[in-house]
Amino acid sequence: MNGKALPYLLLMPATLFLCVFFLYPFALVAFEAVTRDGAFTLDNFRTMAGSWKFPATVRNTLLLAAIVVPIQLAMALLMASVVSRLESGRSAALYIFAIPLGISDLAAGLIWLAIFDQSGFLNTLLSGLGIVDRPIMFLGYQSKLTIFIAVALAEIWRATAIMMVILVAGMGLIPKEYYEAAEVFGAGPWKRFVRVTLPLLRPSLQTAIILRVILAFEVFAVVAALGGTNLPVLMGETYNWQFTLQDRNVAAASALLILAISIGFTLFFLRVLRVPKEARI
Repeated sequence: MNGKALPYLLLMPATLFLCVFFLYPFALVAFEAVTRDGAFTLDNFRTMAGSWKFPATVRNTLLLAAIVVPIQLAMALLMASVVSRLESGRSAALYIFAIPLGISDLAAGLIWLAIFDQSGFLNTLLSGLGIVDRPIMFLGYQSKLTIFIAVALAEIWRATAIMMVILVAGMGLIPKEYYEAAEVFGAGPWKRFVRVTLPLLRPSLQTAIILRVILAFEVFAVVAALGGTNLPVLMGETYNWQFTLQDRNVAAASALLILAISIGFTLFFLRVLRVPKEARI
């Protein structure tokens, strides 16, 4: 076999997969977003933006990502540092922290629904302690702030492990000699973390943050389980346009908006957390 052709042959299965399951569906969605009855139009985007839910939808999605992702990043760094420092029981700790990775979005939402429901664990606990006389409706249509907090907690619990696993792998690639040299020069644990770990962890941080931000903009099942339509988010409204209102053109426009926001934040973090070639390990 020609050595020059071998790399292309090895890349062919992945390329075919991307073309069939990404590029072709993307082309169909893009076509649906800018057409109506076979004619080019931008009315689909106008209809989407003119919906009374649209401002709240964008605000809730961005606010949820802005709150959840930094908290998850801080927790993932802490968990990854703990796992990386363990001499024994490291695998067990990693498995325990990563348990939520094996739970689907909808299952995670139902678990937290069982906590916040009117007959759920939290009301049972409060009643047992004598704090409340009757169950509190935490997830009622008038309790939008409570619904938002419940969704944020569910997302933090469910998806922090994704970032942790990436950061643990990144910390494992940092040579121990850097820490030994820093310790020789009198750097304490916090200074070693700030001056050694974080700079050398930038490629892993870049991957973890980008992946988590993209997933934050696509949150749907957890919101559907805990809030239903009381907490509109972009992905939920896309589903609503497609299946409830039966308008696939506006649904396609909404999907393109999510894609555009995701690409914008991806480019931003690629720029902010860019690692020069000469600084890579």
